[in-house]
Amino acid sequence: MKFWTGLLAVVLLLSGVGASQAVVRIADDRGGRIGTYVDKYQGLRSSGEYVIIDGLCASACTIVLGAVPHDKICVTSHANLGFHAAWDFGANGRAVTNPEATQMLYSMYPSPIRRWISQRGGLTPRMIFLKGRELQALYKPCYMDAQASSPSSSQVTPNAPAISPAAAKASASH
Repeated sequence: MKFWTGLLAVVLLLSGVGASQAVVRIADDRGGRIGTYVDKYQGLRSSGEYVIIDGLCASACTIVLGAVPHDKICVTSHANLGFHAAWDFGANGRAVTNPEATQMLYSMYPSPIRRWISQRGGLTPRMIFLKGRELQALYKPCYMDAQASSPSSSQVTPNAPAISPAAAKASASH
């Protein structure tokens, strides 16, 4: 009896290995240090997780667009991407644009995003936002019901490459 129960458990476990995908939801992320986000998103890329952008993803958060494959990202109607030049604190404590870091950041983005940024004057200290129809023309809309989690506690959901706005609202926020 124990043998059959164990065998059944192994079969069920192995049969679900390829059928499950974790989903990470990004919302209300104002960004931070570029290096921190590069590390975080490289891990996300190698995990194969799907990314749902369901709210603000600004500054270094937008590195996700270049780090995670395009087909693993979807956007809800609430998605709002904010782009600006990279900066450091100057001698007097004020923000000073860092041209090298700005160029590095810009080069991480996929070409459609770089084109969109260039058409709006490039990365400057002023934040520019990509949202709504413009954003949904570049990334697939989230459409399937699923549960999502923050990157710190990814939750496995069966075959869930995307999520509906209603389901995203109901899931845990980032």
